[in-house]
Amino acid sequence: MKEPFVMAEEKPFLHLQEWEERFPGLVAGFTIRTGGVSEIPYGSFNMGLHVGDDAAHVVTNRKALAEHLQLPFEAWTCADQVHGNQVCRVVASGAGRESLENVIQGTDGMYTEKAEVLLASFYADCVPLFFLDPASGAIGLAHAGWKGTVGRIAEEMVKAFETEYHANRDKLLVAIGPSIGGCCYEVDERIMERVRESAKHWEGSVSPSENGRYMLDLRKLNTEILLEAGISKANIATTDWCTSCRTDLFFSHRKEAGAAGTTGRMASFIGWKNSHQKGRTS
Repeated sequence: MKEPFVMAEEKPFLHLQEWEERFPGLVAGFTIRTGGVSEIPYGSFNMGLHVGDDAAHVVTNRKALAEHLQLPFEAWTCADQVHGNQVCRVVASGAGRESLENVIQGTDGMYTEKAEVLLASFYADCVPLFFLDPASGAIGLAHAGWKGTVGRIAEEMVKAFETEYHANRDKLLVAIGPSIGGCCYEVDERIMERVRESAKHWEGSVSPSENGRYMLDLRKLNTEILLEAGISKANIATTDWCTSCRTDLFFSHRKEAGAAGTTGRMASFIGWKNSHQKGRTS
């Protein structure tokens, strides 16, 4: 399968090329680590306000992305990402764009049918999940670390699209973005207990490692959960980008942060430029 997340020429992000080509007016993608103003250890295109970076630098970076996307900065909308499985509908833009004080609380998944709302969430190895309902034009993002994944946040998003927009599960589109791969993500038995409970066919997501540990592919595990939730395999696009393998392009908490836990964050993003262009293409 062709790589869905393609480097945007001379711009600091990958774009979800097939979706953007298929749905005029849609912007969707994932930022890289370079091209911004943040200083080491956040250098340089850090999107996260919560990691200790100078907030003014983060806001400058976020404004630069909005300008690249030709969307007003006021469209930026963020949740606080607590590694849970709660999702919510966004009805107005602006939450969390310049401060953590007004982020959407207790939430790791957001969805909306509104134009000029740029949903954004933040990563340094966790899995970004993108959702799009071609019939209604509704879009969504979910942040799936191991806790959110085994909590089946992917299925919670599918349920929300079905409830709010009467989306047909077999028509819903999902893209799984850059994250740590099964090549690099080693976990212990404590996490594996939760993995075994999370999906019927979890085995294909795991391979043995040393000392009784395991290599876990969160992208494959999310795929299994999506398939169980009724998403068509043909409608799931999965990246091959590993954030841990490619620290020249991405921040990786597991690979580079060490005991200090200090590095930047990429942003996943999705939004409609305006209501006149809003999707609904077959």
